[in-house]
Amino acid sequence: MKVDVKTINHIAALAKLKFGEDDAERFAEEFKEILEHFNNLDQEDLLHEDRNPANGREASLREDTLETFENKEELFKNTKDFVDKYILIPKVIE
Repeated sequence: MKVDVKTINHIAALAKLKFGEDDAERFAEEFKEILEHFNNLDQEDLLHEDRNPANGREASLREDTLETFENKEELFKNTKDFVDKYILIPKVIE
């Protein structure tokens, strides 16, 4: 993916951010480096030998368990507003 100043300015407009051309150029270079790093990671074999299904061994993962949290006030104490078990958030898409 090509990242240039125009792309950075477009992303900034979507995120309602404003910054100068010098910052946009710097961000474009940083994004290029980040994307290059991800491309390098795509080339690596990141599966651990013990968890690789190709070698016939089964992964040793923990079992998921369901836990019910009854204290809703504690759970939602850092939210602005909630109804029942849902957090109310402001509209983010215009």
